[in-house]
Amino acid sequence: MTEDFNDLDDLKAVASQGSHIYESKIDTKGRSYATGKRKNAVARVWIRPGFGRIIINDRDIEAYFARSVLRMIVNQPLQVVDRINQFDVSATVIGGGLSGQAGAVRHGISRALTYYEPVLRKSLKIVGFLTRDSRVVERKKYGKAKARRSFQFSKR
Repeated sequence: MTEDFNDLDDLKAVASQGSHIYESKIDTKGRSYATGKRKNAVARVWIRPGFGRIIINDRDIEAYFARSVLRMIVNQPLQVVDRINQFDVSATVIGGGLSGQAGAVRHGISRALTYYEPVLRKSLKIVGFLTRDSRVVERKKYGKAKARRSFQFSKR
């Protein structure tokens, strides 16, 4: 019985420090998986050690994201933690437009990196890549032309 109370004291000491202990989550194939979201886009992302190849929906990143700005958004987490050519990324994205999909892949890569190497969490958190951007399009209301835009008023 006294051993149980000693265990509790140890747990209290760890809890009082306030530091979270994150463990790496790597599957049997050596990959980490995470889900990223942005607007209406949802990305399922797997990362594994490799040579820096990024495959999105079975297509190379240059073929999927033709605009260089979108490719830059996807590569941002890897650049921040200085792992640009160390991981192969495979992602499937559904929903939304290209901009939302790029943001979803970035969010997924950031989360997967923290699962693979928990030490990277702090640097990704500071830059804001682990926070899900909750802004979505406001729905259209009845009696309005759009979400807030009214029809043009005419006195006649």
